[in-house]
Amino acid sequence: MVKLIQLEQVSKIYGQGDNCVHALREVSLTIQGGEYCAIMGTSGSGKSTAMNVIGCLDRPTNGNYYLQGENVAGCTAAQLAHVRNRQIGFVFQQFHLLPQLTALENVTLPLVYAGLPTRERQRRARLALEQVGLGHRLGNKPTQLSGGQQQRVAIARAMVNQPALLLADEPTGALDSRTSQEVMELFAQLHQQGVTIVMVTHEPDIARRAERIIWFRDGQVLQEHLRPEDVQHAIMTM
Repeated sequence: MVKLIQLEQVSKIYGQGDNCVHALREVSLTIQGGEYCAIMGTSGSGKSTAMNVIGCLDRPTNGNYYLQGENVAGCTAAQLAHVRNRQIGFVFQQFHLLPQLTALENVTLPLVYAGLPTRERQRRARLALEQVGLGHRLGNKPTQLSGGQQQRVAIARAMVNQPALLLADEPTGALDSRTSQEVMELFAQLHQQGVTIVMVTHEPDIARRAERIIWFRDGQVLQEHLRPEDVQHAIMTM
């Protein structure tokens, strides 16, 4: 397998002097292409900061981050924006759809930034929405969709550029249990198609869907190969 993500002694420090916070402390972590990983940990453990660094939303204070073999730790803001657009898809808890746009228009946005012509943007967006079961909802705006449907639009938007990596931050946090299971089934299908998925969650039942669970505590990786069946025991003992 090919190394998709490689963190080497990555630290992230916010603030200065007595007010500085060490959100990550010399984290080293490797995720192979095609893996399905969940990141867990209590509040303040560093899991969200790790997600931001992996997603090129933030740069490490120290250390190296290799994404598909390229060290992106020292990239400029413009370079990171290019990496995010071409290589990473994001799914968030609150969907972050633009309310004035239709489902189709929301999904085309990453393709607009990528500079694709209008006809190709619409073709790809339609296909992405069909793949998540919303081919009949192209013209609906977010207020006309259920929470689960909005998250499916968000997943289609995340995947429309065919990124190497899908990052999901609490993707079921705003959904009921039945809809959560439907979304997780969609994630499983994407993984079977070869998509690399890294998901932050605090829900054990959701984390168990992953192949590997990475547990953070105090800005460090406490366990990197926690088995899904051992999640509940880990929560009770850590």
